[in-house]
Amino acid sequence: METKITRKLLEDYKKTKREIPVLEYELVEMQTTDSGIGNDIIFDYRDGYPKPQSVVGFDWPLYEHRQKVLERKKEIIEAIEQWINAIEDGQTRCVFRMRYIDDMNWVKIAAKTGFKGNHDYPRLYIRDKYFKESGIK
Repeated sequence: METKITRKLLEDYKKTKREIPVLEYELVEMQTTDSGIGNDIIFDYRDGYPKPQSVVGFDWPLYEHRQKVLERKKEIIEAIEQWINAIEDGQTRCVFRMRYIDDMNWVKIAAKTGFKGNHDYPRLYIRDKYFKESGIK
């Protein structure tokens, strides 16, 4: 599935990256402990009328859902990293890497890129300009 890069995806990069180990842990827990056990109610008609019965077993729909969510998050992380690495201009790529992958604030980014006195420069004239040129909203 093709991932379209948006500002929201970039801003959520760190959060998404932190969720991956949690989901992996939940999947392991579901496999190795009772947390994967769920129950459902079925109706038993053996006596001629519906009698509710509890059925206990592994919750496959929940497990498969969590697996899909985990795979999607991994795809998003990979797409963002590839997108940033594909930026041709070195300074722009560096600003995006520092901001989104390294999670630096604009003051640190400005200091590292030589704009120490003007921390708005990398945000306005490098990042925002690239967003506008690329049509990213």
